[in-house]
Amino acid sequence: MPGGPAMSGEGIGASAPKSKAAGIAMTAFAAFGGILFGYDTGTISGIIQMDDWLRTFGVPTSDTTTYPLGYYLPSSRESLVVSILSAGTFFGALFGAPAADILGRRIGIMVSCLVFSLGVALQTGSHDLATFVVGRVFAGLGVGLVSTLIPMYQSECSPKWIRGAVVSGYQWAITIGLLLASVVNNATKDRQDHSAWQISISIQFIWAFILCVGMAYLPESPRWLIKKGKDKAAAKALSRLTSLDPTDPEVETELNDIRVALKEEQQMGESSYLDCFRPGHNKIILRTLSGIFIQAWQQLTGINFIFYYGTTFFTNAGIKNPFLISVATNIVNVFMTLPGMWGIERFGRRSLLLWGAAIMCICEYLVAIIGVTISVDDTSGQKGLIALVCIYIAAFASTWGPIAWVITGEIFPLNIRAKAMSLSVASNWLWNFGIGYATPYLVNTGPGNAGLGVKVFFIWGSTCAGCLIFTYFCIPETKGLSLEQVDLLYQNSTPITSAKYRRELVAQDLHFSDVKGAPETRHDDKASTEKV
Repeated sequence: MPGGPAMSGEGIGASAPKSKAAGIAMTAFAAFGGILFGYDTGTISGIIQMDDWLRTFGVPTSDTTTYPLGYYLPSSRESLVVSILSAGTFFGALFGAPAADILGRRIGIMVSCLVFSLGVALQTGSHDLATFVVGRVFAGLGVGLVSTLIPMYQSECSPKWIRGAVVSGYQWAITIGLLLASVVNNATKDRQDHSAWQISISIQFIWAFILCVGMAYLPESPRWLIKKGKDKAAAKALSRLTSLDPTDPEVETELNDIRVALKEEQQMGESSYLDCFRPGHNKIILRTLSGIFIQAWQQLTGINFIFYYGTTFFTNAGIKNPFLISVATNIVNVFMTLPGMWGIERFGRRSLLLWGAAIMCICEYLVAIIGVTISVDDTSGQKGLIALVCIYIAAFASTWGPIAWVITGEIFPLNIRAKAMSLSVASNWLWNFGIGYATPYLVNTGPGNAGLGVKVFFIWGSTCAGCLIFTYFCIPETKGLSLEQVDLLYQNSTPITSAKYRRELVAQDLHFSDVKGAPETRHDDKASTEKV
């Protein structure tokens, strides 16, 4: 709501005990960027239903029976306003690669906040649709940059034993942003002047300011600094993340491990986007395609249908206060992400993805079946639909929501990480744009529309079945592995056999430097659970 495994060494904080909270707190703060993503995504569904916004940007109509306000939003305008943000985020995600490699992960995030703020300013001050749409594009560019850079920064800087939960915090922040958007929209919806929607939009300045200022005090990724030859700065950054002295032998050993893997990758030459699809023993093409498709499938679960068009959908379904239902579904989304953050390290990535896809598939088929067999006046039936939608959201929030970002942050070598992650996140936003653009035409009635209504859930149920099949054949189990151990996992197993090989890696505590050789050797009595 968004690092990689072939990273050399045992990872950040290998020697620091679990009680060392400084590094965890710093990398967890970066997840705040998810609020930019979630709030901007969630606010638009309510804004396009507000009276003053419709009077300002809608189309006048004489059909006051259907549209009592005298204004309405045609499907063409609705799809443009909602989906254009995702078009901007698509390009922002692609720009995330050069931003990450040239500016660095930390500075790149700060620049993203400035781009995002420009978009917010344009939307807040707009009085015509063209300016509003341009503002949505710039906000999208900022969100796209953030969604690439933050999971990358977190994966490169967080400890192994809690990396999944830390990166999942990004998705949790997205859900919090969605909830905040629905609460603010519900509070301002009855205002009859521009402040109804300008307040909702301008609050985003606060989120961007907090993230930008906070990142100014956080360390840069030690791995990026090593890649740029800034060894002293890397030692200082690593010492902050591990609460160890920069001259501590453990800090230097970890930096040496990073250099080993980076040197091996660089011997193959400077990486390009084509290298992201290179076949070989390291299965780079499988990993890149897995990252691209897991982000695509996450969008194809249909979750953004609820958060983009939920207010409109619940209105058409006969719900009397769709804004409150939107708040309720967002509360479910926020609080059900928490068990997912815990379960990702308890039960693993692969198993939760499989169970989540199965539950979502069942719920969405039931919504579609019940929805076509009851009338809008059937109160108990409508409550049943809301309950099933909430169960579906709970399943998404605790599985596919956070885990897709964790997987994307764990499956790419350092030399191609920025490029491969940008491709994966761009896939998320490309499908986000496509779904956001097509949905009004699928569900609305009238000329040029399919008029599916609730039947659209048959589509989402089928795509969730596709999520289950994809996970079974393409996603390995990476729970509890260091970043370089995931590289060994890809080299020596398949997704189906990965659980067994993962247990062997953990039991033997085998690492990249053990296989390839490191500049220094050491004896480490730390428990494998303390390594990253």
